[in-house]
Amino acid sequence: MSSLLERKLVLVTRRTRLEELLARHHTAAQAKFYVEHLGADFGEYQREHETYLDARRTTLEALVAHGRYQVIDRAFLPNFLFAPQDLVLALGQDGVVANTMKYLDGQPLVGLNPDPSRYDGILLPFRPGELAALLADLVADRRAFKDVTMAKAVLSDRQVLYAVNDLFIGQKSHTSARYEIRHGKRAETQSSSGIIVSTGLGSTAWMRSIVTGSTAIAGAVLHRKGDADYRPLAWNADRLQFAVREPFPSKTSQTALSFGEIKQREALKLRSLMPENGVIFSDGIEADFLEFNSGAEATISVAERRGKLVV
Repeated sequence: MSSLLERKLVLVTRRTRLEELLARHHTAAQAKFYVEHLGADFGEYQREHETYLDARRTTLEALVAHGRYQVIDRAFLPNFLFAPQDLVLALGQDGVVANTMKYLDGQPLVGLNPDPSRYDGILLPFRPGELAALLADLVADRRAFKDVTMAKAVLSDRQVLYAVNDLFIGQKSHTSARYEIRHGKRAETQSSSGIIVSTGLGSTAWMRSIVTGSTAIAGAVLHRKGDADYRPLAWNADRLQFAVREPFPSKTSQTALSFGEIKQREALKLRSLMPENGVIFSDGIEADFLEFNSGAEATISVAERRGKLVV
């Protein structure tokens, strides 16, 4: 067997919005009635669905020609075991790439843009039609890749969760999260809407919106104009950023430790004061979480492993 055929390709796909509607409403007619009743264009859902199916067919043709491949939906990623030599492909959007990368341990990841007219595709440098010509180089590791720093949360019972974009620590609901926070020699008790810990890749997303919103509110209250001088981190930056969302000052909670950086070989330490519904999840996947209830301790740091995004 040739070296090309010895290596397995794993394709990660996602359900389209139309498929999610069908799962909820059971028939296309019912889904169409629901969407159009709300004044939306059902045809847009159909066009998006058909474009994604075309991209998936083109991708599968290249994989069939390769010989060894497997296709999984991203919903099954938390329970899927990747082999060390697997080459992994994610058929967009960007979120599918991030969702996939957090479960990898050094395997190269290829982002495929199924619909360039809809998705900017920062993490999707390739199109499905290019895959057949790229396969030989991809399987032989002759393509360059970008290092992507990841974050890691470790509980005192040794449960671990990785993040490519960001970690959220807080409550499942909209109620206040209560916890003790320690960073270096500084420590305090807080009540807030939760903590975001961002990687370099995630610093252009949720973290940026937090900084932008906070700056705009502060400017309006203080009657000062000006944009936030916020500079996102590089994807391979050896540090993380953390921000406390809406910290509340009171007799039992403080707000001084609301933003900072976690450098390599440093850690953010947290102890939960929440009797129930405390969670830690990453990259927006709320279904894959760690429970973070009273007494639980979490250590947040730069992960020992990095993502490898093929370019």
